[in-house]
Amino acid sequence: MVDRRGLARVLGRIGVLQIDSVNVLVRSHFLPIFSRLGAYEPALLEREAYGARRSLFEYWAHEASLAPLALQPALRWRMQRARGAVGTWGRIARVIAEQPEFLERLKAQIAERGPMAASEFEGARGSGSWWGWSDVKIALEGLFWCGEITTLRRKGFERVYDLTERVIPPAILNLPTPSEADGQRELMRVAARALGIASERDLRDYFRLSPADSRARVAELLEAGELSVVEVEGLRGPRYLARDARLPRSVEVAALLSPFDSLIWNRARTSELFDFEFRLEIYTPVHKRVHGYYVLPFLLGERLVARVDLKHDRAEGILRAHAIHVEKSVRRSVVMPALRERLKAMAEWLGAEKVSLPGSKPR
Repeated sequence: MVDRRGLARVLGRIGVLQIDSVNVLVRSHFLPIFSRLGAYEPALLEREAYGARRSLFEYWAHEASLAPLALQPALRWRMQRARGAVGTWGRIARVIAEQPEFLERLKAQIAERGPMAASEFEGARGSGSWWGWSDVKIALEGLFWCGEITTLRRKGFERVYDLTERVIPPAILNLPTPSEADGQRELMRVAARALGIASERDLRDYFRLSPADSRARVAELLEAGELSVVEVEGLRGPRYLARDARLPRSVEVAALLSPFDSLIWNRARTSELFDFEFRLEIYTPVHKRVHGYYVLPFLLGERLVARVDLKHDRAEGILRAHAIHVEKSVRRSVVMPALRERLKAMAEWLGAEKVSLPGSKPR
């Protein structure tokens, strides 16, 4: 049975869960825990993210993400930069810079009325481009970037905002605020532990640091002996290894990976390390898709060996594998037994009664 400690171990290793709205299978942030620990109760993650004794919080860590509360101080430099209209998206930065009174009015409404979703504000309905976001939604996102408000819970998939001081525990908020350099170094330590072997670009991408900040922090961690330089056969340029990294004797794993799993979210790194070209085709027209709408890579041992286009058909109680593409360099007879087992385990976890494979009846 996966409990809070098991969940904390995974989050302590990977440091961040990317959030995505697509729910054709299950929300993406639930998958990395299943991939690493097997079946668990999704309500456990919900409680850790949004419960009274939460251990996680939402912020722009990689993209929209859940991260351990212990990392909140290390991200305050990003919040401070956002308050100066730096480091966030252009339209949000303009609202922060040009309409501070508007932001303060929205914050005051939350302070007075309590937790609110964007849809509950007057003028919340958007139109036009940029995902149809209204000025209200953009301003709320600005307050979120600045760390003035945060996610109390989600209603469906919509954030319900509250003042940060009413959500984040005082024990975290009262921790000293690190300098920018100290905060960034801590994020780079987390990235190095999560990635194992990593280039400077890999480390930079994990928490989306700027090139200048990333290079400076890598140099400092090297000088302090917290990173070491290694060469990887077949890869150009230096790679970095955390001081406490350990090479496992063997890798025995079979896991279906979310397209937004931290192991593969950096597509260039995925190509380099696994010789696996992967792209998300959600926004690709149907007739141009190669592998499918919502494709999960399948990790078997040390290799990514297949791609599975999956859907949880909730109405029929079926986990549907619309397509399975096995890599040409791997024998299908080696892949399929392990893949069938993982699909069966995933179906049970999702509450689906059957698994449907291409060209066969659900069973």
